[in-house]
Amino acid sequence: MTTTTPDPHAAEPVRLVDRLAAELAAAGVTHLFGVGGANIEDLYDAVHRGGAVRGVVAKHEFSAVTMADGYARTTGRVGVVAATSGGGAMNLVPGLAEAYASRVPVLALVGQPPTGQEGQGAFQDTSGRAGSFDAREIFAPVTRFCARVDDPDSLAELLPRALAAAQAAPRGPAVLLLPKDVQQAPVRLPPHAPEDAPAAPAAPLDPAAVGAVCDALRGAGRVLVIAGEDVAAADARDELAVLARCLGAWVAVTPDAKDVFDNRDPRFAGVAGVMGHANVADCLRRAEVCLLVGTRLPLLARGGLDRALATTRVVCLGPEPPFVPATALGGNLLDALRAVTARLPSHPRARPCPPHAGPVPVAPPEPAAPAAEGTVPAGERTVPQARAVAAVEAALPEDAHVFVDAGNTGAAAIHLLPAPRHGRFVVALGMGGMGYTFGAGIGAALATGRRTYVLAGDGAFFMHGMEVHTAVEYDAPVTFVIFNNNAHAMCALREEFLQGGGRADDLFAPADIAAGVAAAFPSLRATGATDAAQLRTALSRANAGRGPALVAVTCDPREIPPFLPFQSFTRDATTSNTTTNKEGSDERGVVHVG
Repeated sequence: MTTTTPDPHAAEPVRLVDRLAAELAAAGVTHLFGVGGANIEDLYDAVHRGGAVRGVVAKHEFSAVTMADGYARTTGRVGVVAATSGGGAMNLVPGLAEAYASRVPVLALVGQPPTGQEGQGAFQDTSGRAGSFDAREIFAPVTRFCARVDDPDSLAELLPRALAAAQAAPRGPAVLLLPKDVQQAPVRLPPHAPEDAPAAPAAPLDPAAVGAVCDALRGAGRVLVIAGEDVAAADARDELAVLARCLGAWVAVTPDAKDVFDNRDPRFAGVAGVMGHANVADCLRRAEVCLLVGTRLPLLARGGLDRALATTRVVCLGPEPPFVPATALGGNLLDALRAVTARLPSHPRARPCPPHAGPVPVAPPEPAAPAAEGTVPAGERTVPQARAVAAVEAALPEDAHVFVDAGNTGAAAIHLLPAPRHGRFVVALGMGGMGYTFGAGIGAALATGRRTYVLAGDGAFFMHGMEVHTAVEYDAPVTFVIFNNNAHAMCALREEFLQGGGRADDLFAPADIAAGVAAAFPSLRATGATDAAQLRTALSRANAGRGPALVAVTCDPREIPPFLPFQSFTRDATTSNTTTNKEGSDERGVVHVG
């Protein structure tokens, strides 16, 4: 009788999903976010069995995408989300659209019905056959790459292509569609997980463009830098600071990029655009050159600046062309920053920037009208936004991450709250969808283990705030701060200023969010704060503890946030010297967003 010795190098057959989970782990993925379902359950089973990737179950697929988004923004790695077919797949679309618009690398793994049932009336059929819609046509407009894994062997080609597409400029989502029978099909898993594929070398910079940008900067005595989110995505903060010191420049940031430059540095001019600081416009008027770094300068970042931009030379460093006329140097941002700095005159000491006022907050005008009856609980005081944000600033750890939601809360935080020195300050302005922060903050906290603050209004909470349950289940170190004005207040103010008022559609009856959450989740530290001191105390206690916490503070729905379109309408009513005030409406005009 003869015996056969097993070949230790032979690959054992496993399911495709087991190979997929192993290759994700080999690529550095540590978490997979999603919601389960019949056509994605095999992937969750593989993740559970493999143990190298942690599966996280969200309450809604939109929030699962934002968890992957927050994971990607804080780690620099691809965030991965999984969802089943049908409604689960469709719920991914708005989150993928945000990642697409904000250039965030996300991989979505989307289950599909078994191939033999397609076109035969299968439940949740999205094959495009027999009158069903085609999932590829739905995902294609919001992804950099979308493919269907039709046979097991194609995964070896399609997964690296999807990961590469998500991380190549411009970054964004990639989607792989996975029929259930293909997920279960046997494949051979290599005995050693494949190593990461080497990154494709960056295309060389255009020497003529480098020279044109350097010539413009050399001849400028006063330079205003406006830096954007791509500085964070490229991990180019140090290079930006070196260039600013070399130029003796002021540095402003776009609303979604407060963390790319030290907000306490003497060079910091403030936030540009409709949620920003008047000092930025003043510096721009005085500048000979405006240097855009890692931003295309979209409308929210240039609102109120168009007139000054039209009379100032603009140069731009970044992988995509700006929205304003400029001398542009495309390509890899890190390479561009280093190349430009190397060709500028060196100085033994950093050049000081010219004197400037700094990011002085606007004086908040009086509320548009008295608080509507019934929007504030009887006998309860409201806390002004500025005081509430100051309480957050006082409690915020230096290494915390901050995720800021849309609306009046977002405008106040962007304008008033300095970014932590060693953490992210994320505002999702790609689509500006409400409720983004609840998932994103959880994804960031689980990925990094750092205390993460979510700043959101009650409107955002009622959209996706039940992800608090996910934070409780996974003991995520997230502090949810809910600015509750019992309204969709930005919508209500638009009605007041743009549509003549008279409607109360966006004003709500009072809701005690802290009490409701505390009743639903007894293990969660949930607190209602009636003044800024209580808010600060509750936040400090949360910092000292483990796991999640929630603090709700009541605000006035008629309080006007630091948002230029609203200030444009109130300035003439609150100041009588607009003809001598250089920030008056005669110079800046009425700014419309939306």
